[in-house]
Amino acid sequence: MSFLGKNDYDRGVNTFSPEGRLFQVEYAIEAIKLGSTAVGVNTKEGGVIAVEKRGTSPLVEPSSIEKILEIDSHVGCAMSGLTADARTLIDHARAEAQNHWFTYNEKMPVESCVHAISDLALDFADSSDGQRKRIMSRPFGVALLVAGVDDDGVPVLFNTDPSGTYTRFKAAAIGSASEGATSMLQEQYKEDLTLDQAVELAMVVLRQVMEEKLSARNVELGSVAAADKKFKIYTTAQMEEIINNLPAPTVPTLQQAAEGQA
Repeated sequence: MSFLGKNDYDRGVNTFSPEGRLFQVEYAIEAIKLGSTAVGVNTKEGGVIAVEKRGTSPLVEPSSIEKILEIDSHVGCAMSGLTADARTLIDHARAEAQNHWFTYNEKMPVESCVHAISDLALDFADSSDGQRKRIMSRPFGVALLVAGVDDDGVPVLFNTDPSGTYTRFKAAAIGSASEGATSMLQEQYKEDLTLDQAVELAMVVLRQVMEEKLSARNVELGSVAAADKKFKIYTTAQMEEIINNLPAPTVPTLQQAAEGQA
């Protein structure tokens, strides 16, 4: 009896290796570590999500790069990974949220929305079942930070990944600099943060781990307040005001360190 090598199990998106691993899902999770860094902070007053926008060329119009999208009026998300995959998941979540509203005449609970995203994340196969066409023939190469407020006024923050797993967080980071950002969040996060302090924390963490200098052109910011249960994406003018009011860095940022070595 001969066993297949690792590369043979790489070919099947839904075939387990003898060690119980799905290599394609693991590779999709690794792909996220190459994506833009996104940070989420949840407080009693609301939730904040901030994400780095990487421009591939100085000729690219920054406003055309969308890293934060609204799912419903009370929930939005930040992405890291393949933008096209994120758009597919978010469009599905939007449809589910509207169907819930039409059916039950209430806003869809944030966790139910995240559950719908995670269900679709696992709905892949290398062939159709004959009854309906599969949306994807491979795992989705994207992770999402979903922030929202339920009808009871409690803000929540969830993280989803290509394995179909979702987890609730007080603060979280995804993307290429997620390890450094998570360490900073663990050190600086406090339970009694206000919404404005959460915005400041998210921006300070991004400034510390980004390779470029923080500006309104290369960062996107969104928040949802428990008071009005409305998700909003900040304008360029609002971003500039927030950045100008940030405290001075206590340790060199990656961008400053790179300039010092040059």
